[in-house]
Amino acid sequence: MGRLMAAVALALGAPGAVRAADTAQAAAPSPVQLPDDQAAMKAHVMFLASDALRGREAGTPEYRIAAEYVAARFFAAGLRPAGDKGGYLQSVPLLRYQPADHGDLVLTAKGGAPTPLVFGKDFVPGAVPGKPVFALDAPVVFVGQGIVAPKYKRDDYAGVDVRGKVVAFLAETPANMQNEERAHFASPASRTAIAADHGAVAAIMIEPGSVSEARWDRSRMTWAYPDGTGQVAGVPLIATVSGAGAAKLFARARTPWEKIAPRADDPTALFKAEQLPSILTAALKTLSEPLESYNVAGLLPGTDPALSREVVVLSAHLDHLGIGLPVNGDAIYNGAQDNAVGIAALIEAAKRFRTSDMPTRRSILFLAVTAEEEGMVGSDYFARHPSVPVSRIVADVNFDMPILSYPFQDMTVFGADRSTLGPIVARAVAALGVTMSPDPDPGEGFFVRSDHYRFVQQGIPSVFLWPGQAGPGKAAFEDFMKHRYHQPSDDLSQPIDWAQGLRFVAANYAITRAIADAPERPRWTKGDFFGLLYGGPGAK
Repeated sequence: MGRLMAAVALALGAPGAVRAADTAQAAAPSPVQLPDDQAAMKAHVMFLASDALRGREAGTPEYRIAAEYVAARFFAAGLRPAGDKGGYLQSVPLLRYQPADHGDLVLTAKGGAPTPLVFGKDFVPGAVPGKPVFALDAPVVFVGQGIVAPKYKRDDYAGVDVRGKVVAFLAETPANMQNEERAHFASPASRTAIAADHGAVAAIMIEPGSVSEARWDRSRMTWAYPDGTGQVAGVPLIATVSGAGAAKLFARARTPWEKIAPRADDPTALFKAEQLPSILTAALKTLSEPLESYNVAGLLPGTDPALSREVVVLSAHLDHLGIGLPVNGDAIYNGAQDNAVGIAALIEAAKRFRTSDMPTRRSILFLAVTAEEEGMVGSDYFARHPSVPVSRIVADVNFDMPILSYPFQDMTVFGADRSTLGPIVARAVAALGVTMSPDPDPGEGFFVRSDHYRFVQQGIPSVFLWPGQAGPGKAAFEDFMKHRYHQPSDDLSQPIDWAQGLRFVAANYAITRAIADAPERPRWTKGDFFGLLYGGPGAK
């Protein structure tokens, strides 16, 4: 009892006692008072990027707390629940998976002895989510770079039948393609999808040099079907094979590897498809762990009797990298600008629409997605399992990692020129007194690297905006990418200009309002590559 009373006295401040917290508070400088709208935006980031949320990794309890916070903010903004069971949260069944061991790959040519491929020298294994054991015996067909692109008069499958077979393709992609289109094909997922369309059962990617053993067993993530198997784009990618492994793969082939190897890294090279003489026997083991995470969805209904059935989506990813390798003693990857700022902008945009005295004609769905950092998994799940019919979603405007450390003079808009969204975006940013600039880093393929792309894959015209690189922008962008991107230093110790955050919100608000009030839904530019590829309106 005596110790308890002493503790209470200390807590309340016994006469003559000075608490350390009081001293620290007295010594701390007063925070700079921001205008209310800027303070509101910063407050969201202060919570979401705090150390307490441990980097908001998808599937963790801390991510769930972040999702509940966003749901509460959506409620405060007057949005209707648009998740599961009358709530704001949409459950996303995630599946983390990785190779369980080195696997076994053996080649057997007709009349020849089995030739095993050697882990680390000839190959590193893939993984098949939700399947503890994956085995096959099948012929192998070489299909060059594994690309079919009518626009470029390209069919790497010409002259071969790959049904029931394994396709082997080179990692390189053609140099003569537009950058965003080349980035699409650079993804192995795009080429395994092409393989599936042609009836293949698995794929191998050939790296003509060596294969790296570093992180060969790293975990990956997808979403799971009810039977526990994981969603994959196309056929399983069962291995990455080195030049040494390719030499074994092409043994006794009409075209030996020695003729292909000098051109394998040449993006302009073309190769004739051919069936290789060996049967591949493959056995892979995969560890899989189910996780649950959440998208957060809130709906602001439109007012037009007809157009209110249509929906404009505003999206931003809520997750970041969680706890990682320490840098200068800090292991929490807070993700302040990537992408707590984007979520804050989403919440503040919702408030603007809700309090406007001019309701929109179309409905607007505000969507915070999970597992973007794991391959845009949450947005893929929502785009395939939307809480409103996908046919009614007319556009997606995506908020991802706006860098707000400088007064931006222009904006880079990814995807604007691919649909009728382009003129809408141009007018909106002009109203802010800034110009719309082309992609300054086209080789990076940013158009296919954020959540809006999952809506593009459903045929929906989509854009996302970044503050541009005019004036101080280039140096600020390069500094962030070098010193903060996917590092613990992306926290609130960095300079963030909250007034620029409001300008970013204003631009996206204007774009979304224009889409929501337009008499016609957005349409793809006639003949656009992505519009045609995914059957979007207006592309044909």
